[in-house]
Amino acid sequence: MTIPGSEIRKRSITIAGHATSVSLEEAFWEELKGVAEARGTSLNRLIEDIDRSRRGNLSSAIRVFVLAQLRGK
Repeated sequence: MTIPGSEIRKRSITIAGHATSVSLEEAFWEELKGVAEARGTSLNRLIEDIDRSRRGNLSSAIRVFVLAQLRGK
């Protein structure tokens, strides 16, 4: 059984002028895009903001950020 949205998607992004790739489950990509749209910013800009405040792995930091948004924090 496959859980909808659990498929890992690798996407290329640019952070501070450097190309990198991020692997996240499709459900996290969708939520992250929604947050960016709600804030009136680009997905890359939002990921740059997350990147500046992270302490560990970028993919993990994005997941924690999305979770916090969904919890209203």
